[in-house]
Amino acid sequence: MTEYDWRAANRQRIKTADEALRVIKPGDRLFVGTACGAPQKLVAALAETPIEDVEVASLLTLGVAPYTQEALAGRFRANSFFISPNVREAVNEGRADYTPIFLSEIPALIRSGRMPIDVALVQVSPPDAHGFCSLGVSVDITKPAAESATHVIAEVNPRMPRTHGDSFIHVSRFNSLVENDAPVLEFQTPGESEVARRIARNVADLVENGSTIQVGYGGIPNAILTYLKDKQDLGVHTEVFSDGLIELVELGVVNNRCKTLHPGKVVASFAMGSRRLYEYIDNNPMFDFHPVDYTNDPFVIARNDRMVSINSALEVDMTGQVCADSIGFRFYSGIGGQLDFVRGAARSRGGKPIIVLKSTREDEQYSRIVPVLSEGAGVTTSRGDVHWVVTEWGAAYLHGKSVRERTLALISIAHPKFRRELLDLAKRRHYVYADQPEESLLEARYPEELETTAESRSGLSVFIRPIKPTDEAGMREMFYSFSKETVFYRFFSYLNAMPHEKLTKFVNVDYENEMALVAVLKDAGEEQLIGSTRYYVDKATGLAEFAISVNDDYQNQGIGTLLFNHLVRVAKAKGVKGFVGYVLDSNTRAYRLMTRTGFPIETKWDDGVYTLTMRFEDGPR
Repeated sequence: MTEYDWRAANRQRIKTADEALRVIKPGDRLFVGTACGAPQKLVAALAETPIEDVEVASLLTLGVAPYTQEALAGRFRANSFFISPNVREAVNEGRADYTPIFLSEIPALIRSGRMPIDVALVQVSPPDAHGFCSLGVSVDITKPAAESATHVIAEVNPRMPRTHGDSFIHVSRFNSLVENDAPVLEFQTPGESEVARRIARNVADLVENGSTIQVGYGGIPNAILTYLKDKQDLGVHTEVFSDGLIELVELGVVNNRCKTLHPGKVVASFAMGSRRLYEYIDNNPMFDFHPVDYTNDPFVIARNDRMVSINSALEVDMTGQVCADSIGFRFYSGIGGQLDFVRGAARSRGGKPIIVLKSTREDEQYSRIVPVLSEGAGVTTSRGDVHWVVTEWGAAYLHGKSVRERTLALISIAHPKFRRELLDLAKRRHYVYADQPEESLLEARYPEELETTAESRSGLSVFIRPIKPTDEAGMREMFYSFSKETVFYRFFSYLNAMPHEKLTKFVNVDYENEMALVAVLKDAGEEQLIGSTRYYVDKATGLAEFAISVNDDYQNQGIGTLLFNHLVRVAKAKGVKGFVGYVLDSNTRAYRLMTRTGFPIETKWDDGVYTLTMRFEDGPR
């Protein structure tokens, strides 16, 4: 078979950059390919092209961008769908435009003619034997623009990876071909800070085996990928990815085996990374690239079961409104695909939309969890769409929660130095109870090191952790699940109600003189409290009075034993000398619980109540 000579077959189309760009005329709208797929030779030549009054439309640009320079403001005006660093200054100085729009809707905007493209500048791989070029690392809105433009100039680069999927355009579609044998732009992923790693750990806890994930580029996404190494059978459906994904593929963590849409395939729209990444995806059938009206279509995304979307934010207010594109009046990035994936993951069976952000900005001068969004800030994800919000201080689940519940949840994951201010404002606005206790939320450090997972006698995996102020709703639900007998054994009376005034005392502890642990069942990120235990230290004796209760449906499975044994370990570590328990003589389960620990038990009986004393210094038998 004779080798295909694409140059000979397209001799009339091959031109220099200067020759190809002469087609541009005043009043034209010019499109420039996205991110690492931007045609650098053509873009650089723009500055030398004697033309004026040209609009340059783009999604996310990297590398040279002469059309944003102040000196060329009379000749070019950039119009960006997503503000990258090289156009940010021009946008905020009024020399360039920002068009806010959902990423999934840009192709339709172009194809419909509402934003017609006169000339498109794209970068492609050389044509194959059938004349098809691949858009390589940038399919996104580049393919719709190239298919819709009146005139298309292609920068043909043999170093552009040939990617699979809906990434091909026939060479006959191009009016001009400009050769350029140069390295494809590389994107250096920012280093992982300690804050990014803490956020990543919290996010990783929400990702179940068999999930399909969407994660972007940058320090936090890269850290998240690092903390997914112990997961199994993950899939990927995303708009953009970078180098961190490749390590998960090589480790077998990402195999796309459990995907319910495109099983076996990583579905993406564009890639930003190193030469190693480009070599890995080159002609690799595992990777399918598509335009964003497919990858970002919420109804397509939702066809992936257990879809987990992970997107960043600049601010979140106490009611759950998310701003991701501006800092006050100053535009910073863009709407992008955040809401596309939030709504897609929300519709997915077992899906989880997650918003991540550092709790502070500018060296901890300002909180990113705010009473109200900054003046001028836009709402990217509404309070009705938001589900999970994660900072380095924890994860807050907001969907379906009241303003009171979500306010407390968000304050609990804000930086501690700003929590008092947030709580004071929340009280003044009547977002929370006027008598909302402050100590445990503002001053006490949540002891995450006391969290543990254990297995009950029945094989149930139980997460045991210290109680939180945000557990009030869960504790309330557990109380009303108790039988009358369980209520009587726990409170020595037949309580009929557990209103806020009583319940708030149970969920607000200082973790020192008073400790409370809860047994939790986790299901797709949702928590069900099935048991609790606590102690309160008598400073005069050094002994602690303890109590324990377990949901009736989970009694006789060893849940109480797990809770009590962990409470003993915590108490000993904190210097408590022992426990004192008051047990009704008919409560045989509670009696056996203490006597089975192995510690000697002092027993006193008075009017139907046993006083059981356990001293840790005596040691277990």
